[in-house]
Amino acid sequence: MGYLRHAVRHFSPAWFVVTMGTGGIAMLFHNYPYAYDSKPMEVFSTIFFFLNLFLFILFNVLIFSRIVIWPEIIPLIMYHPVHNLYIGSYPMGLATLIIVANSVLNAEWGWGGKPFFWFIWACWWYDVAVGFLCGFVLLHFMFTRQHHALNAANSLWALPAVALIVVASAGGVLATPLLSIDPWRAGLTLMVSAFLLVVGLTIGFIFYTLYMLRLILHGLPQGVNVLSGWVTLGISGQGGYAVLVLGQGFRAWIPVSYGYSSFMRGDTTGTTLDAICVYAGFILWAVTTMWFFYQLLAMSEILVHGGFPFSLPWWELIFPNVVYANLTIELAVVFDSTFFRVWGAMYATATLLLWIMVFVLTIPGVVNASIFDMPDIEQVDAAEKKAEEQRSLRGGELWEQSELERGGNDGTAS
Repeated sequence: MGYLRHAVRHFSPAWFVVTMGTGGIAMLFHNYPYAYDSKPMEVFSTIFFFLNLFLFILFNVLIFSRIVIWPEIIPLIMYHPVHNLYIGSYPMGLATLIIVANSVLNAEWGWGGKPFFWFIWACWWYDVAVGFLCGFVLLHFMFTRQHHALNAANSLWALPAVALIVVASAGGVLATPLLSIDPWRAGLTLMVSAFLLVVGLTIGFIFYTLYMLRLILHGLPQGVNVLSGWVTLGISGQGGYAVLVLGQGFRAWIPVSYGYSSFMRGDTTGTTLDAICVYAGFILWAVTTMWFFYQLLAMSEILVHGGFPFSLPWWELIFPNVVYANLTIELAVVFDSTFFRVWGAMYATATLLLWIMVFVLTIPGVVNASIFDMPDIEQVDAAEKKAEEQRSLRGGELWEQSELERGGNDGTAS
């Protein structure tokens, strides 16, 4: 099998985790607390944006090609108890593109003006639809099409919830500039984002309970599976960031000048909601920090006992750490806190170094195609081989029958 054919056939939705991490780096350094809003930082974010855009388009082409060429793989992915969860990384990767396109390309560089902004907003609605499917349909498959056990629980179960939260944060980012263009659509964006955030956090905190129970009763995931534990930072980390940006959006939107609702027209409603969101954001930061220390201990435990080789799941390290750093930096702005500012800057720099390390380690695997490994693809290969054997057998039987009929006809004629 040729290189390209092998890569396409074994291409997994898990690759969109790469776009999450790469887009997260672009998003993170747009908000970097030192040299904030400087041209070097904007250039840095723009470079990562276009790298992420290239990867996102490439991965879409590869996924679409695989579906067209090998449609029999679709059920294998959709009903698999783990691998279909990576579909949740698709709307998250797109959300990072939406956030940076708005905050850097449109707002800072002035690219495209209002038409480009409306295009970004339309992309967000597409992302809402995909995130909604991930948050509800993927979980429905877990309920009805798959078999799960507590001793096999891992943080990937939370990816559908994180998808909703990340899409909500993108909506919060878009709502603020939208207010000056169309306040009604801005309010709609805020309310839809708030709905997605509440649903995502609800599912996420239910998962926290299940995952903690799994750790207590059955211990840590072994080998490379321990890396999935970093997803726990994504639930509360991105949730905290989403809460903060939505609070800022509500403060800018309310009071409204239309309608008869005393709540929506109240002078203090917006600031009160923003204050509540700030407290909630800090609480979620504390929860994220708790999981950060738990995961550090888990990593040290696995590394002491031999570690694990490099593989695609290493990319699961990037995005959760990005969102933790981003939430810390956002709290530094809200509280004007030196501690949050320094800790966020240090963590952001460490996350960039981590991205560079994982990116460099990925290149050899891409070159020799060893990193393209679609799990359980052998099931499809075996099914195809069996089907081919049956077709060959059937073809042989038809040929024999045809020869017998020819022989009978020849005898009759003679």
